[in-house]
Amino acid sequence: MRILVVNCGGSSLKFSVHDMACSRHNEEQGDGHTLLRGKISVIEGESPCVLIDDQGVIRTFSRQITDFGRAIHWMCDMLQDSQQTDAYWKDIEAVGHRIVHGGEVFTQAVRLEEKVLHQIEQLNDLAPLHNPFGVAGIRTLQQVLGPAVPMVAVFDTAFHTTLREHARTYALPWELVKITGIRRYGFHGIAHASLAAGYTRVTGQPLHQSRLITLQLGNGCSMAAIAQGQSVETSMGFTPMEGLVMGTRSGNVDPAVVLHLMKHHAMNVEEVEKILNEQSGLLGVSGRSSHMEILLQAAKEEHHTQAQLAIDMFCYRIQQYLGAYLAVLHGADAIVFGGGIGQHSPEIRAQVCVGMEWCGLHIDSVCNEQAINLSPGEAKKISDDESSIAAYVVATDEETLIAHETFSCLEPSTP
Repeated sequence: MRILVVNCGGSSLKFSVHDMACSRHNEEQGDGHTLLRGKISVIEGESPCVLIDDQGVIRTFSRQITDFGRAIHWMCDMLQDSQQTDAYWKDIEAVGHRIVHGGEVFTQAVRLEEKVLHQIEQLNDLAPLHNPFGVAGIRTLQQVLGPAVPMVAVFDTAFHTTLREHARTYALPWELVKITGIRRYGFHGIAHASLAAGYTRVTGQPLHQSRLITLQLGNGCSMAAIAQGQSVETSMGFTPMEGLVMGTRSGNVDPAVVLHLMKHHAMNVEEVEKILNEQSGLLGVSGRSSHMEILLQAAKEEHHTQAQLAIDMFCYRIQQYLGAYLAVLHGADAIVFGGGIGQHSPEIRAQVCVGMEWCGLHIDSVCNEQAINLSPGEAKKISDDESSIAAYVVATDEETLIAHETFSCLEPSTP
């Protein structure tokens, strides 16, 4: 089965084409053959697109792209252009979509029908930076490919359905919780599952015997505590806004801050939501950018104090969660860095681990500097031999996991 995977992230559209024929004999690993990977960065001005085929040939393009809708149409154009992508489009047999929020209804991958899509749309307000774009991608591809090509939604929240009641429940009035369904869902589940799988591949240590802390650090950031392959705690909650400092999201703030802004600064709900979702985090603190690479450069070359403050807050919040998750797991076998920042920024990894020697974590500075430019799914150890808690960098590979989930959903009886 040839599967197209569409992954609308916080600031990029990732897509890939997978031949899952060999998964019939290798379902446990969920492998298959990746024919093509692409990434469109959705930014103001000229948006770059990078295509990498299964021979490692890299091609780059650019176009004026201002939103995900146009990015999806551009993806379709490229996949239909035989000169660019070897006409993979004509052989697509199914599409797998990453959907951020599945609410209480969707706890596993599901085949997309109009009723299902309508239910997903009802969750748009809980993940306003993601779900609407995921739904838009589904509807666009339904129009382009027609009803004969089945589509599957794979949910970020599904991985965290193993959170125990005391971990997923807010200390709100119980009757209110039951009426509203307000609870901690957790997000980035596909990415955290991918990081755990990468650790297993490189170490040979079975997940059911492991205690891991996974760090998915990008424009959106989250952490997870994973025991015996199951998520037992995670930093995001009811929406993807809770937890770590992110590119444009605030992460944890005192709830009274919202009340104060509305009561004393005449802000309405939409204004406060925009501040917390789109104008805070690294961008808000630095006043310069939401991109860590730019902030690191500004702090180093310009001694930009606000950029440095944003970096320090970012790393400090991660350290807070590391300490908490070590307590939740009663220790850990490894911490695993992933995501755009986690994979590509040795400086951030080093700052996060500074002062963590108390728990037995020791970073090998040379290995840390060399752990860059990893291929999807590839992993590198960055801790030294004396470290009782290992540290790894894993190139997050959400797309392969989505392809496998899509294949399994459509072929449930495959041996």
